[in-house]
Amino acid sequence: MNHTSKTHVIFGTGPLGMALLRELKRRGEQDVRMVNRSGTLQGDEEVQVIRGDASQVSTSKEICKNASVVYHCAQPGYLNWPTRFPALTTGIVEGAAAANAKLVYADNLYMYGQASTRLSESLPYRAQGNKGITRARMAEEIMNAHKSGKVRAAIGRASDYYGPGVLQSFMGERVFGFALQGKPVDVLGHLDMPHTYTYIDDFARGLAALGLEDRAMGEVWHVPSAETITTRQLLQIVFEELGKTCKIKTTPRSVVSILALFHPMMKEIKEILYEFEQPFVVDHSKFVREFGNFATTSHQEAVKRTINWYRKMVQ
Repeated sequence: MNHTSKTHVIFGTGPLGMALLRELKRRGEQDVRMVNRSGTLQGDEEVQVIRGDASQVSTSKEICKNASVVYHCAQPGYLNWPTRFPALTTGIVEGAAAANAKLVYADNLYMYGQASTRLSESLPYRAQGNKGITRARMAEEIMNAHKSGKVRAAIGRASDYYGPGVLQSFMGERVFGFALQGKPVDVLGHLDMPHTYTYIDDFARGLAALGLEDRAMGEVWHVPSAETITTRQLLQIVFEELGKTCKIKTTPRSVVSILALFHPMMKEIKEILYEFEQPFVVDHSKFVREFGNFATTSHQEAVKRTINWYRKMVQ
């Protein structure tokens, strides 16, 4: 691993971007720039924050000057992926390329579509919905840019994540926030299907590792997650940590389909509902083979840290 001083640029100051900032600081990396549209951050993090629209190529190039590693953790609102995400990604690719910096793209698993096997990096992109197709095209753009010599790039993928700062997630506020308030938690699909959930700090550690390893470039990597358990088992860990049991509200496909006729967000959720109706297990063995043992955070410890964050948020 290269231990020389680097300049890190993180596009996106959502929960993943902030988790990555914490991880880079933990590793002793001091020169970090955060980029968002407002130029401000909530909280007390001492870090340079740059205001800019990454979809504007000239802006992205200016922000990335002298960067060693650029991390793409930015994304538009969930409803705007097909219309706004590609330009955002192109701008970040161009910025990293102009700086001759390595690019690490934080991706999810939508591009694979509905698969009947464990999810590995070798699976073809068979998504049929707009969000999955958008993700597939952006991943292909980034890998093609690497193959052409335009930019050195790697893609790190993780499953549905939870953790400090994560509100808008299938294991976010409607689980942790509601449970703390004593409300029924709200989840999708079948509770007893195995489902890989990723702790956000583990995702950040994996992305940082990719950015610091030259041999990661040119490849797609599934960042390791803790053991795959069922949604019911993860909820039980939450309830045990809280010392109470909450009611569980599940939303089946029939209800999602009806709501999708009137509610744009439910229409988007319907596209990826298959994740929660069948086993959804992520294979991260490629990452472990190449980089060695990756000590993931146990769900028990991850849930404890997440609940502590939610408690502080409501104080």
